Amino acid sequence: MERSGLSAIDNNPSGFADNFARNEAHASGVSWAAVIAGAFVAAALWLILLALGTGMGLSSVSPWSNMGSSASTIGKAGIVWLIIVQIIASALGGYLAGRLRTKWATIHTDEVYFRDTAHGFLVWAVGLVVTAGFLASGATSMIGSAAIATTAASVSSAPGGAQGDDPNAYFVDTLFRADTPNPVRSDAQVSAETKLIYANALRQGTLPEADRIYLAKLVSAKTGIDQTAAEQRVTEVFAEIQRTAETTRKAAAHLSLWIFVALLIGAFCASYAATLGGRERDHVKLI
Repeated sequence: MERSGLSAIDNNPSGFADNFARNEAHASGVSWAAVIAGAFVAAALWLILLALGTGMGLSSVSPWSNMGSSASTIGKAGIVWLIIVQIIASALGGYLAGRLRTKWATIHTDEVYFRDTAHGFLVWAVGLVVTAGFLASGATSMIGSAAIATTAASVSSAPGGAQGDDPNAYFVDTLFRADTPNPVRSDAQVSAETKLIYANALRQGTLPEADRIYLAKLVSAKTGIDQTAAEQRVTEVFAEIQRTAETTRKAAAHLSLWIFVALLIGAFCASYAATLGGRERDHVKLI
């Protein structure tokens, strides 16, 4: 009898594999149609609410790079609005994905909960990519002509023309410095040369002694004050530039941190809302 059972298995070696295969669904565990629909809804709602915030005066949350306040001026209201936008847009997109996804039969409740959570997270991820791509293309098209005009202006006003964008322009400029600056030079030329010197000093973190003395001579020639007062003014201005640059750097880091927090909250809201939508979907009875 035992031998006959083994013979049956030997005669049908694929029987175990067939039984195992029948327990697996042929469809994917991800309802991509629902995910994409929820992602587009989340992206559209995110843009609408961001535009609403800009219209309400929260210009610091403007999605366009040539609009709104700088990173150093963003306030608490703008940060709060970014978080609110993420919560609303992500939650609605996740809920729709959970509500519209295909109903899974003969699957354990824990697995259904996990899949709904994954659907919500996918909605948040796809929506973020769509929004980032839209903003990147939109900002590029909006500032394209302005960037060309700005570049042309900076090239014409920089010392030596196009060398304003050259990292070696500062060192080339030092070759042609006179011991006594010419007081009849145009203000544009003096301003461009001064910006070049300060930019190099900011990169180095200190203002070299030779540059400090040379700038003091420029200030003295243009303003008529004595050399000592001019050197003090140059030092004070450079210290103020350093403080402004440090403030901007800290504000940018602070803003990046809060954007990370807002996106993290959005991911959680989308995942949780998808579980709510899936639960409502599973409770619907066919009539």
